[in-house]
Amino acid sequence: MGKVMRKRYGAEFKSRAALETIRGALTLAELASKHGVYQTMIAQWKRQAIEGMAGTFSGKQAPEATISPADVEIFHAKIGQILMERNFSQYASARLGVIGSRK
Repeated sequence: MGKVMRKRYGAEFKSRAALETIRGALTLAELASKHGVYQTMIAQWKRQAIEGMAGTFSGKQAPEATISPADVEIFHAKIGQILMERNFSQYASARLGVIGSRK
């Protein structure tokens, strides 16, 4: 039996369905039938759209997570250090007979 994949909907499709729900021209059941999705999904998209509108008009922008190139270098150095310590610990443990060798 094959792996079942969930269908993913794009932001444009979700926003269109949520907007139609907010307008209220059709019922939730009619919209679900029209778009071929469950009613709960449309209701959730509607709720997310309404919650997102407050952020649109608040004038506050979401903070962007930025990582400087210097931070990337620090992280790479730390990863290298941790890998060396791990490899040394495995080698020393194998030499002392604490754990079996993986080679």
